Amino acid sequence: MNRDRIEGSVRHLRGRGKTALGALTGHPRQQVEGAVDQVAGAMQAGYGRARESAEHLRRDGERAYAETRERGRALADEAVDRGIHYRDEALKRGRHYRGEAIERSRALAHKADDNRMATLLVVAAAAFGLGLILRRR
Repeated sequence: MNRDRIEGSVRHLRGRGKTALGALTGHPRQQVEGAVDQVAGAMQAGYGRARESAEHLRRDGERAYAETRERGRALADEAVDRGIHYRDEALKRGRHYRGEAIERSRALAHKADDNRMATLLVVAAAAFGLGLILRRR
């Protein structure tokens, strides 16, 4: 409870007492002053409740902001970690495929070297076929 709620409640009770006392003693001025104090006290207490609600909402908002910020940082860190993992995996696979391509090309070059005549005939046939396809009419 804040000061406005306490003071407003006290003023409201004091106003009720004044109103009741004015009614018992027959003093209308005291009754009116009591009614004014009741209304003013109720308004002050209502202001105090509204202020407390605003403070609670502010604290809840700050807490939600902090939680959201922390979750965002955690997601960013996770994204960086995943990116590094995928990069490393791509490099590893790239090295593997590069090594395999080099190995296969060396094997093919060795096979072509062992079969020079057949390789020469295949290359000549391919060049002749390509020449036929690309020639002008």
